[in-house]
Amino acid sequence: MSEVNLPKTSRGWETLEKILSAAEKYFGEKGYYNTSITDICSLAGIAPGTFYIYFSDKIGVFRYLVRNLGKDLRKEIALNIKNCKTRLEAEHVGFKTFFDFIAEHPNLYKIIWQAQMVDEEIFKEYYAHIGERYVKGLAEAQQKGEVTEIDPEVLAYCFMGITNFVGLRWVIWEKAKIPEHVLHDVLKFIKEGAFAKD
Repeated sequence: MSEVNLPKTSRGWETLEKILSAAEKYFGEKGYYNTSITDICSLAGIAPGTFYIYFSDKIGVFRYLVRNLGKDLRKEIALNIKNCKTRLEAEHVGFKTFFDFIAEHPNLYKIIWQAQMVDEEIFKEYYAHIGERYVKGLAEAQQKGEVTEIDPEVLAYCFMGITNFVGLRWVIWEKAKIPEHVLHDVLKFIKEGAFAKD
């Protein structure tokens, strides 16, 4: 990733993590435009000169943070669904993993939505990377007869929209774990649809 100069020592990685943690907090709470490099350095406990060892400017740390959060989320979901026996089970585990992840990173929503104004390409890239993996998994499930023959990209973005707004409603607004009945109803909707059968 060209926007970051990756460290070569464990101490350097620790410093980079401090920068990212501070950036995540301030970009989420104060917003990108109201956050300064000085703010980030102060919270990270580093000198401004140290910041510039890793990043040349504020947009660089913002882009790297968005990419890093997206990569961590995708990795967490992939790891947790790896041993699922069915696609429905993978959806269940994947949804729960997403909700747990945003509980640990409550500023993720604000950061990603800001990205649409700060850097539209990084905003689209974030969702595109999640969507690519999702489409692949749904297409494989369709080949096994587990998922109905609907364009898997359409399905992927529908499911992403569901998790996005259910997570917003309960995890972000209520600052609570997703109630079991909510997760149950989301999966029921995915499996059976919303309309009564004729």
